[in-house]
Amino acid sequence: MPDQEDFPIAIIGAGFSGIGAAIRLKQEGIESFTMFERASEVGGTWRDNTYPGCACDVQSHVYSLSFEQNPNWSRRYSTWQEIQEYLIGLVDKWGLEKHLRRNTEIVSAEFDEEKGTWALKTNEGDTFTARVVLSGVGGLVDPSYPTIDGIDEFSGDMFHTARWNHEVDLTDKRVAVIGTGASAIQVVPSIAPLVAKLSVFQRTAAWVVPKFDLEYSPRVKRLAARFPFLLRIARFFKYWLSELLGPIVFLDSKLLSRIGRSISMWNLRRQVQDPELQKRLTPDFQFGCKRVLVSDDYWAAFERANVELITEPIEAIRREGIETTDGKLHVFDVIVLATGFLLGLAAAPFQIRGRGGRTLDEAWRDGAMAYKGMTVSGFPNWFTMMGPNTGPGHTSVLVYTEAQIAHALQAIKKMMAEDIKYCDVRQDVQDRYNEGIQRRMKHMVWGSGCHSWYLSSDGRNRSLYPGFAWEYILRTRRLNSADYEVAFFESERQLEESDEVEQGLAAAP
Repeated sequence: MPDQEDFPIAIIGAGFSGIGAAIRLKQEGIESFTMFERASEVGGTWRDNTYPGCACDVQSHVYSLSFEQNPNWSRRYSTWQEIQEYLIGLVDKWGLEKHLRRNTEIVSAEFDEEKGTWALKTNEGDTFTARVVLSGVGGLVDPSYPTIDGIDEFSGDMFHTARWNHEVDLTDKRVAVIGTGASAIQVVPSIAPLVAKLSVFQRTAAWVVPKFDLEYSPRVKRLAARFPFLLRIARFFKYWLSELLGPIVFLDSKLLSRIGRSISMWNLRRQVQDPELQKRLTPDFQFGCKRVLVSDDYWAAFERANVELITEPIEAIRREGIETTDGKLHVFDVIVLATGFLLGLAAAPFQIRGRGGRTLDEAWRDGAMAYKGMTVSGFPNWFTMMGPNTGPGHTSVLVYTEAQIAHALQAIKKMMAEDIKYCDVRQDVQDRYNEGIQRRMKHMVWGSGCHSWYLSSDGRNRSLYPGFAWEYILRTRRLNSADYEVAFFESERQLEESDEVEQGLAAAP
């Protein structure tokens, strides 16, 4: 096995994927890695999203690393502050600071086929050489801003939920929220008691199921800290419950969808009494076609006298506020854009040039595809965390992330043990895998007729995994060398034998 100094590893991003990968490397005794984080702090999503009410919609014991359980969660569903503190704590606990380069953005990457290395260029002009790259950039990183006429004309304060302006005091202000997705359903009930008037602009209603959140008592936390196996048991049952309920969310089954619809409608009726308002808040698409949201208080916010739901489409943004297509001008002091994120899977996060000079954007011209969501043919030794078709529709994303980290770790250990130059997934293997994924999509609810960020421009779902998480774990459990083109370094013995042959041929008459 080569010395670790001869096997540098780059981890791009210091969110859950990057930190989780770094910990697993250290657990295996591998210290030759560097983490690149473009921001000044770690955390990714939980660093950037600090809007009022921001919390995870997956239960805390599942939305945490299985090998780093936390007995101190204050609630069943953690707030962004707690998750961020958890990640910062992991960096400290595992001594990752010495591996971490903050404020360092990777702006390009190029593979050297002869050397079997990646040259990563940073925003500071430095070049870092890596044998393996683990990309934890994430698919939902940069805010998506709506294309609305006059969006730059508004004279008041306007900001995106993922870039919340905490210097703006919303007390007694007239506030508009554009969007009714996962961020909006947390923001709306959180700011409604503060503002003078809150107008929520809804383009499409969403299915919302109850959250049943609760606060953990000090006794529960003491027991979890004293008996760690209780955390493992809690995680086990919560994970398998999500798997059991999964088909209600992701299968294109009218019967199963009715179950989900019934749960959501019960949630609506218990929060909203007005039949007309209930009707306006009820989606007209199949349950699960778009992301199912989780909240106990979003719909109830519309029962407040100072909150209104506006379903008339937006015509333009004016200096004073928002004009709708019925010609009415709604005057506001603040506009909050709860319009989600750019889908990072549609293109490479920066220029990535693989074998033969081919870029990842060229490889993905017809849509983002990867083998098991991690490796792309022509881009050896590059593992994408949470790549195409690895998003969960029903459970914790970290279940998939940990499976990918384990798979990449297998490859790293094999490369180190066998002095492998590079592993490049075969194009036919990648194509066959993705053809199977898309065939299964025909049985999933995401293609049942609604328009969502799950779908790419050609109408295909390249975001989510069409099935159970346990199945994905099994599919990634073993690294099959036959799926890859494997190139070895020439050993000194092979070079000596080659020299002797050449010398013999030169001496022959």
